[in-house]
Amino acid sequence: MWEATHHTWGGCHFKLVKSTIFCLYMNPLLVGYFHTPIKFPSHSLFNNGDRDQNQNLTFLFLFFYFLYISLLFGFIFCGRTTMMCKTAMLMLIFIVTPSNASMNMQTYIVHMDRTKMTTTTSDRWYESVIESVNELLDQEDHESGKPKLVHVYKTAISGFAAKLSTKQVESLKRLNGFISATPDEMLALHTTHSPQFRGLERGKGLWSGSNLESDVIIGVVDSGIWPEHVSFNDIGMSPVPSKWKGECEEGTKFSKSNCNKKLIGARAFFEGYEAAVGKINETEDYRSARDAEGHGTHTASTAAGNLAYASIFGLAKGLAGGVRYTSRIAVYKKCWSQGCASSDILAAIDQAIADGVDVLSLSLGGSAKPYHSDPIAIGAFQAIKNGIFVSCSAGNSGPSSSTVSNTAPWIMTVGASYLDRSFEAIVELGDRQIFEGSSAAFCIDGSLKKNLVKGKIVICQRGITSRTEKGEVVKLAGGAGMLLINSVNEGEELFADAHVLPASALGAIAGKAIKAYLNSTNKPTASITFKGTVYGKLAPLMAAFSSRGPNHVGLDLLKPDVTAPGMNILAAWPPSTSPTELKSDKRTVLFNIASGTSMSCPHVSGLAALLKSVHKDWSPAAIKSALMTTAYVHDNSNRHILDVAFSTPTNATPFAYGSGHVNPEKASDPGLIYDINPQDYQNYLCTLNYSASDMALFAGDGFNKSNIVTLKRTVTHVGIPNVTYTVQVNEPDGVSVMVEPQVLRFKKPSEKLSYKVSFMQKKGFRVQDGSFGVLEWVYLNMYHVRSSIAVTWT
Repeated sequence: MWEATHHTWGGCHFKLVKSTIFCLYMNPLLVGYFHTPIKFPSHSLFNNGDRDQNQNLTFLFLFFYFLYISLLFGFIFCGRTTMMCKTAMLMLIFIVTPSNASMNMQTYIVHMDRTKMTTTTSDRWYESVIESVNELLDQEDHESGKPKLVHVYKTAISGFAAKLSTKQVESLKRLNGFISATPDEMLALHTTHSPQFRGLERGKGLWSGSNLESDVIIGVVDSGIWPEHVSFNDIGMSPVPSKWKGECEEGTKFSKSNCNKKLIGARAFFEGYEAAVGKINETEDYRSARDAEGHGTHTASTAAGNLAYASIFGLAKGLAGGVRYTSRIAVYKKCWSQGCASSDILAAIDQAIADGVDVLSLSLGGSAKPYHSDPIAIGAFQAIKNGIFVSCSAGNSGPSSSTVSNTAPWIMTVGASYLDRSFEAIVELGDRQIFEGSSAAFCIDGSLKKNLVKGKIVICQRGITSRTEKGEVVKLAGGAGMLLINSVNEGEELFADAHVLPASALGAIAGKAIKAYLNSTNKPTASITFKGTVYGKLAPLMAAFSSRGPNHVGLDLLKPDVTAPGMNILAAWPPSTSPTELKSDKRTVLFNIASGTSMSCPHVSGLAALLKSVHKDWSPAAIKSALMTTAYVHDNSNRHILDVAFSTPTNATPFAYGSGHVNPEKASDPGLIYDINPQDYQNYLCTLNYSASDMALFAGDGFNKSNIVTLKRTVTHVGIPNVTYTVQVNEPDGVSVMVEPQVLRFKKPSEKLSYKVSFMQKKGFRVQDGSFGVLEWVYLNMYHVRSSIAVTWT
């Protein structure tokens, strides 16, 4: 550890001496256990599969065998004084064995053919289906529990969610009208300056008074909302639009009076979650639309929060507001302490369609999967058929390739990038090396305890536990501060967390230099100086955590679609939840900094609402087209966008940013748009060789499969009359691109013209990791309608 010889609390400045390094030892067997995918037995909390008793006994034997080995080696590696290892081992000693009947039950999302309905209402039909399964149960199956209806879907799909055994699912397949049954799964949740960074100015363009006056409703499917927050008051707002059909549902600490002319709807969906996990613990969460976590409040305010003066501990001071800050908000809470059940997510989308939202924002997801087995993709398809724009986060599993989620072509999939704002902390070593870090930390007088590490700064490596948890451990141990360094895999990613003690995040380059410096001298010294909020940094940069393509569900479809600000975003926060979400942290804030594609997604949701205000006749596909074809791929120094996942300057690729960084004002006047209707998407699904039952999930009854032999695109002219566009192609390596025709002449606005584009592999040419190109339709220097091309070889 480094010992601080003096402290300057006002500026959080430390001088450090002594060369002992504080290490958190970690049992390698425990690390392997937690990082290796394991299929838990049917009687555990983690899986409700149907397994025989021999498999269960085998698992128990292996479990306690590895527990014994872990405890033995944990003692050897950790020693008697390493509390972290003891705690980690105790976490393993936990197993629950429910009854045989309940262990066979699992929630399924069941799709039914509406044309086979035998009753006057769908609700009654689904009840009769469950009754039929019950009758079969009494005759054939005496071990399973009774089936239980969890949700009834009316708009997103034709079907229901029910808790069933595997035998009951097999019985269900015999009934007339059954299409498919998909097991429920638990998914995870994946701004003062960001609107200005994207070029939005009050009173101008998309933020002009006339555009902001029109009613647009943004539905936020997330962890709820803190309704009393200043970001959601309704001062000066007009009455709720008559088209709105939603409600404000009452629940734990949430009443109808919590809704107003800004927050016009709030609902909670927990039936699927409780069927999988058990009843919600109301001492830790609210069984209502009220937000106990902060994630939903943050995303809702990013998309549509009111203008309000905001900061966090004096940093990032300014006027904060959502991208479309005059929009109405409807909240659909479906995420709880242990995750988000896909059956509840589908129920939330189903209800949002019926309520009449204009835009849906979903900052969540799981691993990418075929569209016919992806509840979000299925629900989103019905949303766009009803004219609702759907924006989803790309995921936080970068920089590994093929990690992008929410990959359906009708979904706007959003990656995350940096703003030009940072919260700098300068670390200077005794040999005068200077490194730029990031921190939202502040100094708390009297917070340090007098024990083993009193007055010392601790060097921590990222990983295993959260960044703020590491700071908590250091503080509770009496440390004076923390340097949190990245591994090579984490590159130069710098998170600004509201740590509970003075701390700075440092990239892999700085981490390597600090370790080398420690080994070069017996008396190392260093200082940390917090510079506060700094603007004008190089941006945008692609965040290392942002999930990447290629899209392994369909290599012919480039994902993500675009990138938007998602790193160190300041937005509304519940005052009941600390900025670190740690129980030991008793601080209260009204605005907090968070990072993730969860933060970039609502930026695009707000942009879609702005475009919907300007172009009321645009379809969701037209809005998606405008945002993608006007996106840019250069930073504020006019160089190519860089990827911070690499320690040396490396250009980001379309597998990271898709079409590029969103450009709101350009998107409002794109020149041309690609307007795709639901039938076009269905034609695309046909090329994936989906079965008739798979296609029925999207198209319903009576869909005729068609063959597609060429790629034909249609653009709609939305600019000035009498213009001629010419095509410009930057071919991907190894591919010939042919466009016919190469000139498009438009006589008047709203005119539609089509072209065909063909791709041909050059003889003997093959690229190992994929190649990239661009197709642009250009009119003078006024319009550049840009589409990215990504090619992979299989």
